[in-house]
Amino acid sequence: MTLSTQLALASLIVAAMVLFHLLGLAALLALLRRHRRATSPARDMAMSVLVVMTVAFGLFALHTCEIWGWAAVYRGLAIFAGWEEALYFSTTTYVTIGYGDVVLPHGTRILGAIEGANGIILLGWSTAFFFNIVDRMKLLERQLEDEAERYRA
Repeated sequence: MTLSTQLALASLIVAAMVLFHLLGLAALLALLRRHRRATSPARDMAMSVLVVMTVAFGLFALHTCEIWGWAAVYRGLAIFAGWEEALYFSTTTYVTIGYGDVVLPHGTRILGAIEGANGIILLGWSTAFFFNIVDRMKLLERQLEDEAERYRA
């Protein structure tokens, strides 16, 4: 595969992954918007735990799908003979571990390099999203405490 073909294909895949990630984050936000204040501190704590778990597993599911997407490309191009090898390579590349025991052949290596860049950007985006959700929960908790103080006073 030529360099220009690799770059064009990788650009299309990155665009698809970014769009998929954006839609996934939007779906998680829509789900979280349904989160309402609990009527008691115990229920509020349980709801907070549920929200954090939902976001964490949702983000993990998004990244799993994206890794599978890259692996499907490698399989579709017949770069790897089996799914195990394609998934292993895709996972280690996406999360930028890159053990180096499974490598892409010449003529396809740019795909792997761009997958690594794509993975680190999407992982960073997810980290920022997760931090923002937890930060908002802390803000809501402070607001509830302030309201409780005003009510007692």
